[in-house]
Amino acid sequence: MSFPIGLAEHFAREPATIRPMDTILLLAHPESDGSLARAALESLEAVRQLSSSLGTTFSVGLVGADTASAAQAIASCGASRFLSVTSAAFGQPRYATDTAAAEALARASAATLVVAPATSRWNRVLPGVAHRLGGRADTHVTELRAEGGAPAISRWYYRQRMEARMTRTQRPWVLALEGGIAPAWQGAAGSAAVEAVEVALTEGMQRTAVEGVQAPASDQQTIRPDADLLFVTGAGWTKKQPDGQVKIEEAITLIQGFLKQTRASLGSTKSLVDLSGEGQTVLPFLTHLNQVGQTGSTPRHPKGLSTCCHGEEPHTVGWRFIGERRAISLDANCGWARGKADILYVADAFAVIAKVNERLAARTPSAG
Repeated sequence: MSFPIGLAEHFAREPATIRPMDTILLLAHPESDGSLARAALESLEAVRQLSSSLGTTFSVGLVGADTASAAQAIASCGASRFLSVTSAAFGQPRYATDTAAAEALARASAATLVVAPATSRWNRVLPGVAHRLGGRADTHVTELRAEGGAPAISRWYYRQRMEARMTRTQRPWVLALEGGIAPAWQGAAGSAAVEAVEVALTEGMQRTAVEGVQAPASDQQTIRPDADLLFVTGAGWTKKQPDGQVKIEEAITLIQGFLKQTRASLGSTKSLVDLSGEGQTVLPFLTHLNQVGQTGSTPRHPKGLSTCCHGEEPHTVGWRFIGERRAISLDANCGWARGKADILYVADAFAVIAKVNERLAARTPSAG
């Protein structure tokens, strides 16, 4: 019996393309209050969806000084196993201990796909974890999906100017998921059976100690991941206005009034936050933590409103993940007018925000 040309070769190599079903591990670390941050819950939902699409199970691995509360909070998420590395030594971010913990959890779960939210803590260690496991790592992952019965991703390269849709055959595959990759998981708390995973610590692994943490106060205006609106301030707020006057105090009152009533996320252009370093007048509540753009952050919000900003490319690259984009500028030929904004209001931002604040204040509490 003869086979068509190439068919025998096809059958001969087909078994090599059949891989065992992937096993998935989600890594997470509790916050200082014992809860899981929004980024962790978004990654959890992304893993749940992938697991369902692949018809496989997933485990959750927790690292921290106390992981019990976090495990109970997500007990109903559908994980087949909950594992934890828990002791005071793992309560603070530290490369040596975090890498050892992640490696131990990956080996204990026999995971072929290791996933974590792209927090500063995990971003720092995941490539090292992949190396220790003999696998591959990808960061800046914006989509996690199933293709042809295998995991696949979309990720950014070159400061988010190039997007790749890809998969890998190498295992383990370690992934850092960007915020907004999926809706944050919501479910009932319960009782989770947590398996303790031991990690042998040496004195050298604990030489680095965190002596303090600088973080914005809870009431400080920053880029808020859970906000529906990104409000961006440009350097125009500190410049001479059409009447020839600089109106810093008025700008502060208008911006803070808007933020207080909308609970918007506060962003800034680089040019505005750089003014303080040049000895010029700047809005006192802004720092480089608010900077949006190529050398700042790339927040994710359903809507964005830019004010007193020209809309130049180094800044607008940070708007890639903003849904509806609006801008207020007196310059009808600014960058926002060239396809970078869905709607451009050619108007005085001082007058517009003053009117908006007036209408927001007039709303009844029940109207929200």
